[in-house]
Amino acid sequence: MTAFITRCWKRWPLALEAWGLASVLLVLMVLIRPAWAAADIEQLLAERHDAALQLQVQLKFDLGPTVEDALVKGVAVHFVAEAEVVRDRWYWYDRKIAQVSRYYRLAYQPLTRQWRLQVASEPIYASGASSSLAQTYESLQAALDVIRRQSGWKVADMGDMDPDARQHLNYRFRLDMSQLPRPFQIGVGSQSDWSLNLSRQLRITPEVLR
Repeated sequence: MTAFITRCWKRWPLALEAWGLASVLLVLMVLIRPAWAAADIEQLLAERHDAALQLQVQLKFDLGPTVEDALVKGVAVHFVAEAEVVRDRWYWYDRKIAQVSRYYRLAYQPLTRQWRLQVASEPIYASGASSSLAQTYESLQAALDVIRRQSGWKVADMGDMDPDARQHLNYRFRLDMSQLPRPFQIGVGSQSDWSLNLSRQLRITPEVLR
């Protein structure tokens, strides 16, 4: 009995040490987890508005510290929202009815300390886009709120929809690293803060189309 107690007593500090190490690792995992860990699509809704099918989207995400740091240093960050309406076909590949995209370019203006957000239906390059809408905001969160909430977005004409067919909508939102400066792409390619990619599929019910 004495020998058994002695062995257990000797192992007790080792058990405490292992438990302490595991606790430290758990805390570090929580602290260093990417900002996208809690990112989600909170709402994805398709509605009929007159002769168009419109999309309402509410996203949940925050920028990681490395992304914010890049913005403050003058690097513009691009986001892309994509939606496609597809008709199911059992005898062949599904038929694509419509496909639309929204491009966002977010940049910081150090002279005015404001955030400039451009929105367009085509890629926005450094020189801008002829059809882009631009607006400035006093805070980063105010600009991100515009990106997070995508409302009244026309994704298809009702004339192209068939209320008697099975149809669904594919939605995707991502951070577009291809628009970053080439040397910057190489440096951040493996960093989790830059890997935002959300997607979801939505079944379009006949009630929405009638």
